[in-house]
Amino acid sequence: MVDASAAVAARAILMSGPLTETTGSEGEESSADVAAKGKPLSAEEYAHVALEKLFASPLFASSDAELGEAEQQAADLSVTAGDLTFGDESGDEVDLEGLEEELERLKGHQMVGSILGQGIQLREYAVEVEENLRQVELESIQDYMKESDNLVSLHAQIRECDTILTQMESLLGGFQADLGSISSEIKNLQEQSMSMGIKLKNRKVAEAKLAKFLEEVVVPPNMIDTIVDGEVNEEYVNVLMVLSKKLKYVAENVGSKDSLAMEDVIPEFEKLRSKAVYKAREFLMQKLYALKRPKTNIQILQQNVLLKYKYVATFLQDHGHEVYPEVRAAYVDTMNKVLSVHFRSYILALEKLQLDIVTANDLLGVEDLGTRSTGLFSRPREPLKNRGAVFALGNRAFVLKDVDGPAIIPHIAESSNQKFPYEVLFRSLHKLLMDTATSEYLFCTSFFGEDGIFNEIFSGSFAVIEEHTNAVLPNCFDAIGLLLMIRLTNEHKLIMWNRRIPSLDSYFDKLVLVLWPRFKMVFDMHLSSLRTANPRALWEDDVRPHYVTRRYAEFAASLLHLTIKYGDGQLDLNLERLRVAIDDLLVKLSRMFRQQKQQTTFLINNYDLVLSVLKEAGTDGGKTQQQFEELLKGSTTVFVEEELREHFGALIAFVKTRAGEDSGTSNAQPIKLEEVEPLVKDFAVRWKTAIEVMHKDVITSFSNFVCGMEILRAALTQLLLYYTRLSDSLKRVGGGAALGKDVVSISSIMHEIKKYSRTF
Repeated sequence: MVDASAAVAARAILMSGPLTETTGSEGEESSADVAAKGKPLSAEEYAHVALEKLFASPLFASSDAELGEAEQQAADLSVTAGDLTFGDESGDEVDLEGLEEELERLKGHQMVGSILGQGIQLREYAVEVEENLRQVELESIQDYMKESDNLVSLHAQIRECDTILTQMESLLGGFQADLGSISSEIKNLQEQSMSMGIKLKNRKVAEAKLAKFLEEVVVPPNMIDTIVDGEVNEEYVNVLMVLSKKLKYVAENVGSKDSLAMEDVIPEFEKLRSKAVYKAREFLMQKLYALKRPKTNIQILQQNVLLKYKYVATFLQDHGHEVYPEVRAAYVDTMNKVLSVHFRSYILALEKLQLDIVTANDLLGVEDLGTRSTGLFSRPREPLKNRGAVFALGNRAFVLKDVDGPAIIPHIAESSNQKFPYEVLFRSLHKLLMDTATSEYLFCTSFFGEDGIFNEIFSGSFAVIEEHTNAVLPNCFDAIGLLLMIRLTNEHKLIMWNRRIPSLDSYFDKLVLVLWPRFKMVFDMHLSSLRTANPRALWEDDVRPHYVTRRYAEFAASLLHLTIKYGDGQLDLNLERLRVAIDDLLVKLSRMFRQQKQQTTFLINNYDLVLSVLKEAGTDGGKTQQQFEELLKGSTTVFVEEELREHFGALIAFVKTRAGEDSGTSNAQPIKLEEVEPLVKDFAVRWKTAIEVMHKDVITSFSNFVCGMEILRAALTQLLLYYTRLSDSLKRVGGGAALGKDVVSISSIMHEIKKYSRTF
């Protein structure tokens, strides 16, 4: 096989063109070089070069696959083997370009070297190769003939496979067509499923509506028996709820009224509704009639009976429009009358417990006529100055702390002979009103579902209370009581606000608008009594505090105490007007005294009394207290000067005139010893006696010991200042040292002042 392949390859190479001669030895000129030079080659050299090129080709691979390819190439080249020539007949040279490079490259190949080394003639070798090829070809034909059966069998198998593949193709085509039809069937099934789902949903909706319709329009026999013949109880109320639900369904579903079933049921429903409305009305009217019975506890009846069956009223409100207004009006009328009678009776009982404190004549600036007889058979009244509750707040302020306490029970208070100021009765009345209004408001909103009915129910009660208020206020001259009632009204309003019950807001607002003008009128009466007071009628030859001053102090302290929490600016302005009026009256009364010292003492005592009462009340007197403190300070200064002038007039006159002159001025006259000596000696002789007299005078003149000692200390301090200035003047007098034995030392005076300060 190698030879045949080589022969075929050689034949192919020989067909590529003429070769030139080359040498195979090293160092010699190669065949390629020779060919490049254009030197002609012999046949042997040509064959040698061709074989060298042949064996350098890939046909001489050692694998069987490469040998098979070589045989195929040999078979292809055998056709042209006989046409191999080594030259042109015309004698032209064969072009062997590139052959030399191939031979040079393949000269190391073993087969090419062996061929070239044998020196065999190329033509003979070519013939031998051709014969070998023919022999190989014949052998191949024999091999093919031996395998003909197998080839026929293989051909049959191939045809059978082709048939099977054709059948598979047909089968797969059928499968594809079946899959297409299945896909369309699946799509149809999906559409049918969706359609069936929608139909099922619609049927369920229809079923639910139909079931609801049947449930609402069907009237069970036991429900009919309960409504027609049953007693109104909890079971009856439950049946009314079911009937109300059915009636609302029939009324709301207008489209269903055309159905035959609805036409049959509607008349029956109407009969049941009429019967239920009738029985509900009768039941409620009986319960409302029970409210009119004497000694009936209204709240217990409301809570335990009416609220328990409040749905009966709700049923009438929804389905008994022809009856519900009658029931509502019956309840309003019943409760209006019951509560009106209740409050009227309570007010009449409270009036028996009233304690009259103030009359129209009990004013700040009126003369105290307690000791005088107003007629032949009249009894003398208790002096107004002894009735402290007229102007003093006292324990009356406790009513504000007990604002939400229990109401007074009249028969218990009457049995124990208790009497109360009107503000206590006022608080008790409105406490009862608030509790009743709270209970009724909550009941109305729960039972009737509305709060507008409240004003209709309490219109009679409000009228009774307003009638009582209008009868009491014109005869009320108690300014403190009126202000207490105003504060109580504000507190009551706050209590109702905390309860979240707005039903009495308008009533309390209206009540405040009635109380304030009355208080202002009474206050103006007190103010006018001070402004128009006759000083001669009120004057008493006594420097101690006047009873009018005590009235004013207690009255002002009471008003200030009731104003602290609320900060009423209008009341503060009125108190300032009252302060100016009392100050003017005190000045007028002080002028009734002949001596200036008595006038000042009178003013100091009265101012001090006002401040003491204001401080004792525990209130911040504010501007009023500041004004009286300034008045007291000014009057104290005047009294000190008067007191010192009475005992040391000459010394004070010298200090104020001569001791104040500046010796450095041109017109200043020097102080002479004759001017100073009498003053110094007189002071040294009687200064201690004068201080003792001043002390006794202060103690007897001022009713307040603390105030008197403060004034005495101020007087002694001022005396020390005057004497100090006199001592300074002695230093400028010629010969003043001679008076040294008569000069009282400052330390001695201070020691005496401290002695009285320790007493204080």
